[in-house]
Amino acid sequence: MNETSREAILEQARQWVRKELERDSSGHDWWHIARVTKMAKRLAAGEEADLYVCELAALLHDIADEKLNPSKEAGLQKVETWLEQARVTQEDRTHIMDIISTMSFSGGQGKPMSTLEGRVVQDADRLDAIGAIGIGRTFAYGGWKGRLMHNPELPPREQMTVEQYRSEGGTAINHFYEKLLKLKDLMNTNAARAVAEERHRYMELFLEQFYREWDAEDAADV
Repeated sequence: MNETSREAILEQARQWVRKELERDSSGHDWWHIARVTKMAKRLAAGEEADLYVCELAALLHDIADEKLNPSKEAGLQKVETWLEQARVTQEDRTHIMDIISTMSFSGGQGKPMSTLEGRVVQDADRLDAIGAIGIGRTFAYGGWKGRLMHNPELPPREQMTVEQYRSEGGTAINHFYEKLLKLKDLMNTNAARAVAEERHRYMELFLEQFYREWDAEDAADV
């Protein structure tokens, strides 16, 4: 497949994904996709990964997300059908579907990525879950799910099955401890680890300030 054909497929994907997700308010909207795609391209260039596969997988990854579909299987089938209709080669379809089906954090129970391209796209997605944007997305998702911002009487869950991670309620603040603060140590590439360090520290500073305000400790500074 030549570069012109690949760019045409990527443009089709951009248009389809934007139409599908532009009204999402869970933090998995088109602009999340755009950020993840931009980061994936940067990481892919540094790792000498297949840029086309990385970009297409990044564009499509949340179309299949089970949070936005009746089931994980339904979401994956939706993406696979689109790839077939877009005439993506069998080799690339298989690779992209493998990446997307393995992307999820799944309460820390997800299996490792088997390819460099998968590791790149997973890093890009995880980086968008942390730092300043990750904080904003956490509260957007919590509101979308009707969850409390914080309940000091409800401790974070230390261990979870995939089903518990998906179905049981929690709080936005607990989500930092159950997932976000763990992501720094789960990055696959050196470049992503460097970015994650800075974003991780930003979240720690945010949580320190959050608790000071929650307990009115900042009043001592007045």
